[in-house]
Amino acid sequence: MKTFALAGNPNSGKTTLFNALTGATAHVGNWPGVTVDKREGVCKTGAEKVAIVDLPGIYSLSPYTPEEVISRNFILREKPSGIINIVDATNLERNLYLTTQLLECDVPVIVALNMMDEVGKSGDEIDVNALERALGVPVVAISALRKTGLKELMSRAAAMGARRSGTTVLGGELAGGIERARKFFEDAGETSPLFHAVKLLEGDEIELAREGAPELHAQICGGRDTEAAVADARYRYISERLSAVKRGRSRAALTKSDRADRVLTHRIWGLPIFAVILFVVFHLTFAEDLFYINAIHSAATGSPLPTFEDMGYAVSEGSGLYENFGIALAACFYDGAAFSPGVILTNLLNLVLGYISYGIGLGVEAAGAADWAVSLVNDGIVGGITAVLGFLPQILTLFLLFSVLEDTGYMARAAFILDRIFRRFGLSGRAFMPMIMGFGCSLPAMINTRTLADDNERTATIRVIPFFSCGAKLPILTAIAGGMCRLFGLPSVELITYSMYALGIVTAVVCVIVMRATTMRGQVPPFIMELPAYRMPGFKNLMLHLWDKTKHFVKKAFTIIFVSTVLIWFLQSFRWNWTYISDGSVQDSVLASVGQLIQPLFTPLGFGSQLGSYGWVFAVAAITGLIAKENVIATFSVLAAMFAAGFEGTEEGIDEAVVMISSTGMAPAACIAFIMFNMTTIPCFAAVATARAELPAGRFRGTLVFWLVTSYIVGTAVYTVGNWWWTVFVWLVVAAAAAAAIVLHNRGRLKLPALCGKKR
Repeated sequence: MKTFALAGNPNSGKTTLFNALTGATAHVGNWPGVTVDKREGVCKTGAEKVAIVDLPGIYSLSPYTPEEVISRNFILREKPSGIINIVDATNLERNLYLTTQLLECDVPVIVALNMMDEVGKSGDEIDVNALERALGVPVVAISALRKTGLKELMSRAAAMGARRSGTTVLGGELAGGIERARKFFEDAGETSPLFHAVKLLEGDEIELAREGAPELHAQICGGRDTEAAVADARYRYISERLSAVKRGRSRAALTKSDRADRVLTHRIWGLPIFAVILFVVFHLTFAEDLFYINAIHSAATGSPLPTFEDMGYAVSEGSGLYENFGIALAACFYDGAAFSPGVILTNLLNLVLGYISYGIGLGVEAAGAADWAVSLVNDGIVGGITAVLGFLPQILTLFLLFSVLEDTGYMARAAFILDRIFRRFGLSGRAFMPMIMGFGCSLPAMINTRTLADDNERTATIRVIPFFSCGAKLPILTAIAGGMCRLFGLPSVELITYSMYALGIVTAVVCVIVMRATTMRGQVPPFIMELPAYRMPGFKNLMLHLWDKTKHFVKKAFTIIFVSTVLIWFLQSFRWNWTYISDGSVQDSVLASVGQLIQPLFTPLGFGSQLGSYGWVFAVAAITGLIAKENVIATFSVLAAMFAAGFEGTEEGIDEAVVMISSTGMAPAACIAFIMFNMTTIPCFAAVATARAELPAGRFRGTLVFWLVTSYIVGTAVYTVGNWWWTVFVWLVVAAAAAAAIVLHNRGRLKLPALCGKKR
């Protein structure tokens, strides 16, 4: 089977083309650096099946970044059947710089001229045939997003034969040196000797590592800046050729993207606009009063909008819910207030899951199963899994909205806006990209830190990525926030949720400041990034993203979470003598005795000894969350059935978080502390394993300590300030002392312990 490598600049549509050709669910982003490693798939277009390898987005084949090294090694060592060089036709001059380097390899090349539909819209024209003659390789006009020209592209790619490389810089004062270097590599038996020869003239560190290469470089260059001369020759070649192939309108007028950027990337208003956009995202996901219509109506008329109960259509809990299906269905959309899309979808799924759970429960009881078996199925298996699955719609809604922001090109602008702020704290705007990916999942976010060249910056970024709460932590936040709104009369779930995300970001920034000011000091690398034109996101790509996220979440629900809920049910349903607890005496269980043992550890955070004999449930939930964060709510679900049955004033079927909070007498400040502890502590096992693989040597154990210490301090600060406002002054004194210690450390008068391992 033939193998073709996709090579191109970031934002050229390379991964979109990969998805279009292979039908894969690879992540498509609209900012540089999304694709870190190559991805493989089989092309389903045409009669002959071929393998497609998606290489990282790069600007050149020089070893300046890990992505460039990955792409270079694959092309030179793996010897693909050909290279499909995807070029953004709207930025032809910049994209062809990489093309001139690919042409120097002894590998067949075909140029895929992408986004030709946008070229036409802008009033430009590109003579594809003239460009093909100028480059000496096939050139095909395509639109990866609209899937036009793909059949011709793959047909001409499959028909390519062997080719001998050529260079655009062979001329003038460089010609003799390149020919001499080419002969050197040819005698050494290297493939693509011309490519290596040009790179040697550029002073490429990989080529200079060869025996005899430094001496040859010195003889050829003689102290001249040949790297600049090579780059100048490439751009001169591109500009001469483009004058004959590209025609367009005057560039005096600003494009729509330019006009939008005047507002969205404004020096003053850019950051507030970003904050408002994030709030809108959370409002559409979590709001139970869409656009605050009910609040506005109440303020204007003095009375709220009527609920179904006000209209005489009461929906009772339990089996009554199923006897009033029409009202229950209508209540998914409105009940005294219009719900946000995220809440509507969550209500609909929970209605379906309620039917399923109810039916399974009736079936188990009708089968005459023993009490322990009924409890295992209803409370341990079905209750735990459905409690976690019930949050899937809001997770997907949030993920979809972030994907829309990403695919339109706005997230690239957000990185540009935040670079000005991040740079003051010792990070470049490039670090924002993996951080914002953490809202989806910490695993790819940590892997994406490979785009950061500095080890200290990588370590600091990996450590704070979990503070950007992933989808797995969302059920914790939503459940506790919803419980607080019901029990304490707080205004809205989305305000609490938004505040918690904001607090997580603030925690990340503070931690970065401390790390970069002490044990991880270093120069902030320059941040150069192309701002892509704003584009409408592709519907299919968005759906592929959601499907991939759904598969991952459901798979985890029926594997890790399934096993965890069964184990939790077993431990809370049996005593140490392994007799089944049938009378609701949960305090006699194995789980209770273990939970009571660790409960005092969380006293400074508000969910320890002060909650009394039943406070251990929050300690247990926090510990099970270390395996998978969804386990926190699964633990609540398993325990809630017994708690609801064992406490007066609670009804069966009541929300799990409400049961836990009301049963233990947990204070609002302690609820917030519980959320923040779970948001900032050691992430799930999978994320921990990824961090270990991505962190520089010697920094993993320090990172585990960092996560534990940070979460404990943040949780304690939230609880103490929330309960006793005057303690804010105590924390300010502590912060001032820490700042003084940092200053003394930087002046060499105080040695702080290094949690990051040996400095390299």
